[in-house]
Amino acid sequence: MIELAVLLADLRAEGAELDALVADLPGREWARATPAVGWTVAHQVAHLAWTDERALLAATDPAGFAAELAGITERFVDDGAECGARLEPAELLARWRESRSRLAEVLAGAEGKLPWYGPPMSAASMATARIMETWAHGGDVADALGVTRVPTTRLRHVAHIGVRTRDFAYLVRGLPVPDAQFRVELVGPDGVWTWGPEGADQRVTGPALDFCRLVTQRVHRDDTGLVAVGPDAEVWLGIAQAFAGPPGAGRGRS
Repeated sequence: MIELAVLLADLRAEGAELDALVADLPGREWARATPAVGWTVAHQVAHLAWTDERALLAATDPAGFAAELAGITERFVDDGAECGARLEPAELLARWRESRSRLAEVLAGAEGKLPWYGPPMSAASMATARIMETWAHGGDVADALGVTRVPTTRLRHVAHIGVRTRDFAYLVRGLPVPDAQFRVELVGPDGVWTWGPEGADQRVTGPALDFCRLVTQRVHRDDTGLVAVGPDAEVWLGIAQAFAGPPGAGRGRS
């Protein structure tokens, strides 16, 4: 288990990396299209601010979060991003800085399970999920700006939640969860990361960066260097989803 303090430090670092990309961005560049259809740079940052605010609500007012959850619509995620994207860039950036800073503070002292759009999560799991989302949406911004990011060891958090949400990817699509054991071996910036028993029949191997992009639905399965051994492993790579909510459309082949 990774200590919460380490996760929160990595969450702050992931946010700071994206912040550095947009802090001095001219206003017109916030309207630049990203790989996510219909989403600009502003939409990406607005989504992170909105989601951090929802996580804050879940951590500080579970009843209020439950009441809000009961009234959500199919477009609640897009609506949240659209609303924030209408703000002036300076105001939006200030809002995101405030929400992510406050969330890290609150999670440091949070106890028990926090409600969410999927299963309830511990503070550590929530921090991991925020790292995953910040990294994924930060990648969309980087792609839009033509910036190549250097993979860091923070990718391991993204990969971990990608592995942990395997069953969820089946359940959210109404598919039976396989009984088979899985082995995942990924090459990260500091070596090989593994999950599952060595003798498992179902195996996934390859670059950690490709796996993280796949489970956040930032790349098509066929455009990765991932290798699946076993029919269940291959199916999983076709539906992998590290984020809560309904299945995403994914990205087309390049």
